[in-house]
Amino acid sequence: MSDVATPSPQPSTPGHSLCLRHSPCPLKGRGGNRDAVRIQSEDFSLQDEVAALRQSSQRMGGIVTFLGCARDFSEGRDVFSIEFEQYAGMAEAAMQSLRDEALKTFDIMDVRIVHRVTTVHAGEQIVLIVVGAEHRKPAFEACEWIIDALKQRVPIWKKEVTPDGDAWVTQHP
Repeated sequence: MSDVATPSPQPSTPGHSLCLRHSPCPLKGRGGNRDAVRIQSEDFSLQDEVAALRQSSQRMGGIVTFLGCARDFSEGRDVFSIEFEQYAGMAEAAMQSLRDEALKTFDIMDVRIVHRVTTVHAGEQIVLIVVGAEHRKPAFEACEWIIDALKQRVPIWKKEVTPDGDAWVTQHP
């Protein structure tokens, strides 16, 4: 008999049975602050963002998401598409500031914010906020506060393309 114990398969990332100790983990490096705030043109995966948030702690008892999608009708008119523009550099910094403020203000554990800056069509995803907390109430409160503050503070503008012409949309919570 050998005195050396053979390691049993153990999750190398808490809560993930897909990640075995001493084997490469497909989820490694996706949790925590890495890419927690992003502006991008390409679409995002709600499932991947929630999974990344869950990597930061197993104490989360409540995860709240807000997913903003493009509509085909707004303020009494048809909408063909929506074009998003940003103040480069400032928009992502403002989103990071919102994340930091939410983490300090609310009893939450982690936040992810993703916003697309591109042309989107009806049904396509625009913005995602994912908030994790030990309990649901602070997660709901923080998520609502973040989307309202994002619309007021982050320099991202949207222009609706309609049959009657283009129209810049004013900010509103």
